[in-house]
Amino acid sequence: MNSGSRRYIIIAFAVVVAFLYILRLFYVQVVEDKYKLSAQNQAFLYVTDYPPRGNIFDRNGKLLVINQVAYDLMVVPRNMKGCDTLGLCKILNISISDFYKRLIKFSGSVKEASKDYRTYIFETQMLPELNARIQERLYRFNGFYVQARTVRKYNYAIAAHLLGYVGEVNQALVDTSSYYKSGDYIGKSGIEKSYESALRGIKGVQIKMRDVHNNIKGSFKGGIYDTAAKRGSDLICTLDAELQLLGEKLMMNKIGGLAAIDPSTGEILALVTSPTYDPNILVGRDFPKNYTLLLNDSLGKPLINRASQSFYPPGSTFKLMNALIAQQEGVLNGTTTYPCAMGFPLNKGMPGCHEHGSPLNLDGAISQSCNSYFSYVFKSILDNKKYHGKNKEGFEAWRKYIQSFGAGVRVGTDLPFDARGSLPTVAYYNKVFGNGWYTMNVISLGIGQAELGLTPLQMCNVVCSIANRGYFYTPHVIRKIGNDNPLEKWALKNQTLITNNDAYENVIAGMANVFINGTARSSAIIGIEMCGKTGTAQNPHGDNHSVFVCFAPRINPKICVAILVENAGQGAWWAAPIASLMVEQYLTGKITGQPRLDIKKRMEEGDLIHMDPTIKKTNPAFW
Repeated sequence: MNSGSRRYIIIAFAVVVAFLYILRLFYVQVVEDKYKLSAQNQAFLYVTDYPPRGNIFDRNGKLLVINQVAYDLMVVPRNMKGCDTLGLCKILNISISDFYKRLIKFSGSVKEASKDYRTYIFETQMLPELNARIQERLYRFNGFYVQARTVRKYNYAIAAHLLGYVGEVNQALVDTSSYYKSGDYIGKSGIEKSYESALRGIKGVQIKMRDVHNNIKGSFKGGIYDTAAKRGSDLICTLDAELQLLGEKLMMNKIGGLAAIDPSTGEILALVTSPTYDPNILVGRDFPKNYTLLLNDSLGKPLINRASQSFYPPGSTFKLMNALIAQQEGVLNGTTTYPCAMGFPLNKGMPGCHEHGSPLNLDGAISQSCNSYFSYVFKSILDNKKYHGKNKEGFEAWRKYIQSFGAGVRVGTDLPFDARGSLPTVAYYNKVFGNGWYTMNVISLGIGQAELGLTPLQMCNVVCSIANRGYFYTPHVIRKIGNDNPLEKWALKNQTLITNNDAYENVIAGMANVFINGTARSSAIIGIEMCGKTGTAQNPHGDNHSVFVCFAPRINPKICVAILVENAGQGAWWAAPIASLMVEQYLTGKITGQPRLDIKKRMEEGDLIHMDPTIKKTNPAFW
């Protein structure tokens, strides 16, 4: 063998030795380490590193929702041997039987607990004082350790239904999710639920070493195998905190809902439901007790979001859509007049009406809210000659117009509960009246009654469509996620089927006169041209509901408001004053002048829940 061959053999041998050395090094440092980290290895404790949820800001930068530290007492039942059970029970102020009931709940039996390596929350959200007492004696409580995490804090006691709340995940989700584990928290309602994936962040894991007594001795390998948690994204919402606060004050001791939207963007400025509650009561150890109290409140049902979940007959506010549809269909214009004799003469005076001049044109019919006029209008839509006497075809066309305004359908908001409302169908009336029904059977639809049902949010969206002269942006409550650009999907216009611009201007002129010589003249604001419509929604279960919709200013509108106050009578009594105060606050930043301040005081102090119902009728009676 020559010297060259020997050299190659030596080099090859050296390479093989080096490869084997590297392979062994990899095994020792990586494979063996990872074997040591297996879940079966009792020397390690895997601690979930919970990320802080993202904060929530209002449209003006006010911090609405933040995090605060809480402490959970965790237990691994298998590692409890030698635990000072009596001492722990004394600190937690629980009995020995309660202690073992918890273990049985976790593991199925005390015997199974002795073999259970899973981790459970034994005591949730301990106060700092209790946590300190536990930490002092933790070395005596084998199998237990304390885990810090964050829970929500709501800086303002407002918008409970819009912001939502956070609660523990249920077992069904734990069983089906690859992310959530027992004891994790999740958004349960409102923004907290809709934007859970953005707010929650990403969990991390810390690997701790334990000695033979199960005491934690520090991180394994200096934490090189730990996974850091990633904080949740902050949200910029569309809410105006000051406007929301005013709305909740005005609606206190009343039942109903209110929505305010910027028609130029679809951004929800305020979403008020009453009765409401302080969102902070659904945080912490008292959550179960407080939630049960709210759930069992049969009078106010404060957990219901009446602004987006509850739908009501819109009453006379619905006349605006019928006026637009009739003009688009070519059966009505601004000069069309109809008579009124305290009721609709073609149907034996039904629906009835109130005293006003007659006959009226469209402007006067809107400002005076004439039931007879809009019964004629609705009849002309269904009995349009182009349908050749087939009123059901006219009815189907009418439904499509209504749906194009976001009524009778889900409007697509980013809130988790977006009620469809109620919009009757031909099939429904065929079932009720038989196939031979005719327009007079459903004439009350002309004045927003019968089977119609809209949420206050839908009513507000309809007004946005009118204010914009034919389109709306999908109502939404989140403008930005983290440092990303504003969400582009909200910039899309939704066109209605009303393309006749004169139709909008004719209706808007009547809405403006509602504040000049019409049913809401007592709610006019000096210096602001408002356009609105009162409504009285008939309620078969009690007193009528007070309804009002409006937008302002007339040119380049910046705010639309819709409000319904249950069992409060005519729209001008309670709904219109409250809506006008919301408009003034948003456009000017304050309520000015003694007369307006007096209205504000009367609305805030008005109690329609606990006081004599005759108190409702202390305001001037305009329909």
